[in-house]
Amino acid sequence: MANFFALLIELLKLALPALVLVGGLYWLLQKHYEREDRLRAEQAQKKENRNTEIITPIRLQAYERIVLLLERITPSNLLLRISPAGQTAAEYHRLLLSEIRSEFNHNMSQQVYMSEPAWQQVNHAREEVVKLLNKTFQELPEAARGTDLAKRVLETLLVNEQDPTAQAINTVKQEVRKEFGS
Repeated sequence: MANFFALLIELLKLALPALVLVGGLYWLLQKHYEREDRLRAEQAQKKENRNTEIITPIRLQAYERIVLLLERITPSNLLLRISPAGQTAAEYHRLLLSEIRSEFNHNMSQQVYMSEPAWQQVNHAREEVVKLLNKTFQELPEAARGTDLAKRVLETLLVNEQDPTAQAINTVKQEVRKEFGS
């Protein structure tokens, strides 16, 4: 029996330091992995903050450009900006449609920063302006002048009391308030 206890004491002399060593190693590894996880989370947060710092101004600029597009194709503003002087109604009509197409194509890439419903409103507004111009042009006599077209478009707007771009502008503004809290 004494031999058994002596053997047990010798085993404990070997096993106890090994267990302390394994326990200490486990504790050190655990702390190391916790630190690594914390560093990864901090780096991910920093990256997200950097992306937000970069993307937010770009998104705001995109919304600004879309509102500017809508303001520029608003019929009353479009007619003020592009003079009908010396043009036939057909020439003026083509010029107005070309201007709308150009403005829209120039800003089309901004849709990636907007929600799909907001972009659909912008697209719908453009289509409504084009429809208004086309319908008004078709109602004019063949010999009409550009000034006649401009006058008739403005009269139609006054009678309908509805700006085809107003709803899209409001939608974009609401989305900006919702997204950026302004």
